[in-house]
Amino acid sequence: MDVGNKIVRTVCYFTKDPSSETVKKVDWIAGVLTENGYNIQTKRICSPDIDKIKELDRQFTNDTYIFGIGSLPKGKLLKELNILTNCKDISFNLDLTRNDITNEDLDVLFEIIKQKPNKTFNFAYVFNNPHSSPYFPSATYHEEGFTIGLQPTDLSQDCATIDEWLAKMKIVWSEIYNLFSRNPDFLGIDSSIAPLFTGKSSLIGFIKKLFYDFSRSATSDVYLRTTEFIKKENPKPIGLCGIMFPCLEDFELSQEYEKGNFSIERNIYLSLHCGLGIDTYPIGIDEKKDRVMEILKLIRGLSNKYNKPLSARFVSDGKAKIGNRTDFQNQYLKDVVIRPL
Repeated sequence: MDVGNKIVRTVCYFTKDPSSETVKKVDWIAGVLTENGYNIQTKRICSPDIDKIKELDRQFTNDTYIFGIGSLPKGKLLKELNILTNCKDISFNLDLTRNDITNEDLDVLFEIIKQKPNKTFNFAYVFNNPHSSPYFPSATYHEEGFTIGLQPTDLSQDCATIDEWLAKMKIVWSEIYNLFSRNPDFLGIDSSIAPLFTGKSSLIGFIKKLFYDFSRSATSDVYLRTTEFIKKENPKPIGLCGIMFPCLEDFELSQEYEKGNFSIERNIYLSLHCGLGIDTYPIGIDEKKDRVMEILKLIRGLSNKYNKPLSARFVSDGKAKIGNRTDFQNQYLKDVVIRPL
């Protein structure tokens, strides 16, 4: 089977001791992939060493390189928040799996909205978060090595069925596995479905070709079947390995949101099928903290009940209230009229 549109969303190296040598390692990995016909979107490094990551962020951050520090204890995160939000491009998360959710936890999100709203893109609450996913802001260090995440929606171009698309994904996973299987630093492939924009890159665009209607797909088994495949057929799975529903990054999903077809309720419902939680979901600056608290408590409860990775990444432009159109000035986020949570 001929496979085109081979896009790597991220090559991510995890290390306790990040340096310019780590950058060289990531460049080498990306070079191997490029030589084999892959288009590399981003190169990433994730480390718990905040000071060294901040230094790399000063030196290397550009359209290709971005950095992450993973999970931070709440106290340390609040202490570092002003510094982190003023860095170029550092992602981070707050793990609320075990602890009761408090107003102080909510303060992290609302302080980012107040101080640097564009950095809401770099932050998420996580629950039962698996280690070593190359996707930010969920990426969290566990051991030394690198992982690879794709933008596999592009492989769906010219596919007439889900099975045809899944078969192409398996070919690509096998190819990447064969390229790096002998490398002791290779931790695995996060086979998550990471959509973007519109056309061949949009998951919802492909789904609508098959079902004609997004709402109809939500009460089918298509997402369950897809998730089962990407977990079982991946030759070396690691990280999240689920379906992302990034409300404002998949522009055709953004359209469904504006029509009222992608409420928080449906987002959480689909996440229990196969998804990974709430992702780039718009929040008005006048949204009540109590409402966010209710949602986070529900996600935490469901994540623990089903032992399932879930997260919540709300995004704000710092200006738009409920009923206003956003102005993110971010190429990855579609502007929408904000609905109440």
